[in-house]
Amino acid sequence: MAEPLDAATSARMRRQPRSSTKPELALRRELHRRGLRFRVNHPDLPGRPDLAFTRAKVAVFVDGCFWHRCPQHGTMPRNNRDWWEAKLDRNVARDRAKDAALAERGWVVLHVWEHEATDAAADRVQAEWRRRATTIGR
Repeated sequence: MAEPLDAATSARMRRQPRSSTKPELALRRELHRRGLRFRVNHPDLPGRPDLAFTRAKVAVFVDGCFWHRCPQHGTMPRNNRDWWEAKLDRNVARDRAKDAALAERGWVVLHVWEHEATDAAADRVQAEWRRRATTIGR
C-alpha cells in the first residue's frame, strides 16, 4: 500500500477531530432539547457510537462526507489517489463491521451524514428511539 503523501499531510490528518464535531454537537443539542438522553462515545460498544440510547439500543454515528464516502458529497483527492482509495475503503469496511457487531448485540444503527439538516436527523433518531422504546418496553 502507498504511504501518505508527506509528513505535513499526515500531521494534518491526525489533527482532524474524531468526536464532538460541529454536526455531532448540533445533533446532540437538538436531541437533548427534545428531552432525549444518551451516552456519548460509549466505550463498551463496538465502534464507540457517537450517541448511544442504551435502553432502546439505538446507536447513532455522525459520519463526515469525505471520511465515510458520502454518495452525494464524497470526493477523492487527486494526489496519492491509490493511498486515499485504500484508506477510505478501510473506513467504510470498518463502518460495516461495527454495524454488524452492534446488530448482533440487538442494537439498531443509524448513520447521519454531516450535511443532513439537524432537525431532519433528529426527527429520524427520535422516531427510531420512540419505536424501539415502545417495543422493548412491552
